[in-house]
Amino acid sequence: MSTIEIIDRTLEFAVDCLIIGAGAAGLVAALSAIENGESVLVLERDAVPQGSTALSAGLIPAASTRWQTALGIDDTPSRFAADIMHKAHDEPDAALVKLVTTTIGPTLEWLADQHQLPFSLVDNFTYPGHSRYRMHGLPSRAGRELIDRLRTAAEAASIDILCDAHATTLLLDDDRRIIGVRFTRPDGSSDEIGCRRLILACSGYGGNPALVARHIPQMASATYFGHVGNQGDALNWGEQLGAATSHLGGHQGHGSVAHPAGILISWATITEGGFQVNANGERFSNEASGYSEQAANVLAQPDGIAWTIFDARIAGIAAQFEDFRNAVAHGAVLEAEDIASLAVGMRVPADTLAATFAEVAGAKSEQRMDRFGRSFAGVPQLVPPYRAVKVTGALFHTQGGLVIDDHARVLRQDGTPIDNLFAAGGAACGVSGADASGYLSGNGLLTAVALGRVAGLAR
Repeated sequence: MSTIEIIDRTLEFAVDCLIIGAGAAGLVAALSAIENGESVLVLERDAVPQGSTALSAGLIPAASTRWQTALGIDDTPSRFAADIMHKAHDEPDAALVKLVTTTIGPTLEWLADQHQLPFSLVDNFTYPGHSRYRMHGLPSRAGRELIDRLRTAAEAASIDILCDAHATTLLLDDDRRIIGVRFTRPDGSSDEIGCRRLILACSGYGGNPALVARHIPQMASATYFGHVGNQGDALNWGEQLGAATSHLGGHQGHGSVAHPAGILISWATITEGGFQVNANGERFSNEASGYSEQAANVLAQPDGIAWTIFDARIAGIAAQFEDFRNAVAHGAVLEAEDIASLAVGMRVPADTLAATFAEVAGAKSEQRMDRFGRSFAGVPQLVPPYRAVKVTGALFHTQGGLVIDDHARVLRQDGTPIDNLFAAGGAACGVSGADASGYLSGNGLLTAVALGRVAGLAR
């Protein structure tokens, strides 16, 4: 249990900036803080840094970057901010949206120039809700590469990352100012370290079933596809300190995780013209609205299972992602030369599946909206050979959290800052609003990297 404790002694060892969590948020914060001349230590509960970042596709949305300019893409932070606000029904804090959308582009260029992260732009499909190509990723298009390169950069900058160190208790002085942290090791021993300031980069509460049931009851039975260490420590500490919280029901789901393999299937399989059916071979929703809200739609189907159907052309686009290549290698992607053969492989009624294919093909040929409200105007027809993946809906990470100011300082319920406590990434309230439908693709890594930069540079 994450707790706070008031002590009346001086801690023997201390650093200027102590960071809990060595995911993208924590490592970007560490690289920024040491650049700012602070002594830095990162505490990581796992044996190696990974977190939610390692489980993601590693794609970070940003506007007005040099990678966009090189491809002639006209984009601005204000347009990006408008897309975020539109997707989240104008629920996020506009000042926070402006902060992250103006911070992220320069931060990616800084990571490329100062720390050799070779970003490039995904320019062959658009994610739902984005009006421009703005997803930036590393060569493998995998979160594992992102976290590995950030860790390598931290090591090159002589940043100390103490692994197998599970922070359990925030230590306060008599004035309730944070002066340090107690952490435990796998053998049960514990130690303490002091700090001038503390950055919470330990993500949200997706791995805590009780908190999920309380704040996101509709996802209580969902497969959890996030990091098990996301136990809500930041939220618990913040509430004990009287911090303000917001949008605790906000989260990122995903409606296309291969089952039972547990491998993320790129949403390009949908945006490029694919669709989903249930075990009866029937479509059940507007898949194009977004992968986050689609998780609940999939889970509402018999046994919480659906099939994502696409073709060889789309498979070629999805193959740029390491996860998809892994799914193919795992045997999770069915291939068939015709609809009847596909139905046999999927074990769904062939006549129903054929009727579904025909309905989608009709909407595409007539360039119209279908009965679920999905527009198929300009969407290419599927052609054989076909592909299908059995999928389920999953909870990836939570988006609500501690309310912060424009320096990433955690705010109390009365709006005043806790002046030496900062939050970034999933520990802070993000920009996705109150539920899954507000999540714009990439919002998780957007706030991890941008707020990590802001928190790291704050003094």
